[in-house]
Amino acid sequence: MPASSAKGTNTRVIMQNALKTLAANIRFASVDTPIKTLVVTSSVPNEGKSFVALELARTLASGGKDVLLVECDMHRRTLAGTLGVHPPMGLYAVLSGQASLEEAVAQTDAKGLFFLDCEPHIPNPADILASRRFHHLTERVRDAYDYVIFDTPPLSAFVDAAVLGSVADGTLLVVRENFVKRDELVAAVDQLHKADANLIGTVLNFCESQGEEHYYNYYARDDARDATSGFDAIAADAAPAPRAATRSVARPAAHHAEGGSRAAGLRPLPKGAHVAAAGADGSYQGYRPSGGSYLDE
Repeated sequence: MPASSAKGTNTRVIMQNALKTLAANIRFASVDTPIKTLVVTSSVPNEGKSFVALELARTLASGGKDVLLVECDMHRRTLAGTLGVHPPMGLYAVLSGQASLEEAVAQTDAKGLFFLDCEPHIPNPADILASRRFHHLTERVRDAYDYVIFDTPPLSAFVDAAVLGSVADGTLLVVRENFVKRDELVAAVDQLHKADANLIGTVLNFCESQGEEHYYNYYARDDARDATSGFDAIAADAAPAPRAATRSVARPAAHHAEGGSRAAGLRPLPKGAHVAAAGADGSYQGYRPSGGSYLDE
C-alpha cells in the first residue's frame, strides 16, 4: 500500500494496531503457561496465513523479543522469497544432522527476527513433523527464543498443521472474510480438536474495519481543530484491514522430546551429499531427498 497516500497511511496505522492487539492477546491467552510456540494455519489456501505469520513475527520482534519464524509449509514455500532471505541450509539439514541449528537459522533485516527455512521437495512432511527428532527441535527453539512461529499448510489440503498443533503451545486459525465456506471452517476446527491442538483463537483477514475507521477519524478531526501550525488531519477513509480476536483455551499437556540430538528413524543425507543451497535466483540446488519413511522406529 502506498505510503504517500493519506488512505494508505491510515490503513497502515490500523493494520499495525490490529497486529499489536493480536500480539497482546497471544501474550495473555494463557497466563500460567505462556504461549511461546505458535502454529499459524488456515482452512483453505489464499486466506493470508503466511502474511499473518510474518507480520505477527515482525510485530513481536519490534517489541524487543527474539522471534524465530519457521517455514513448515513444505508443499508451497513462500517466506524466503517474501523476506528476501535464502539460507544455504534448512530444516531438513538440521533434523538429519547435516547442519547445526545455529548454522541453519538466518538473521533477517528486522532486529530480533530470525528465520529457519525448509528445503524443497521434502517427502512425507507429516511424518517428519510427527517424529521425535522434530519434537526435540521444538523444545530447543522454545528455550532459545521468546517466540517461535510455524507457518503451516492449509488444513483442507494437508494434515501437517494438525500434527504440529499437537506439539506447539497454541494454534492460530486465519479466516478470510467472505471467502472460506462454513463447512470448510467447521471441518478445519474439528481436525484441530481431534489432534488435541490448543486452538487459542482466530484472525479475521481481508475484512472491513468500521470501528477503527471511526476511531481514527474522530482524533483526526480533533487534531485538525486544535492544530496551530501546519499539521495535516488524517484522511477520513480507511481501507480493509485485519481484525484479530483470540480466546483462552486450556493448553494440552506438554510433549517432551525423547533421546538425544540424533533420535532414531530420520534418515541422514548420503555421505558427501550437499544440503540444498540457494542459488542466485533464490532456487535451491544440491541434494533433494527422493523418498523413504521418516517415522520413528
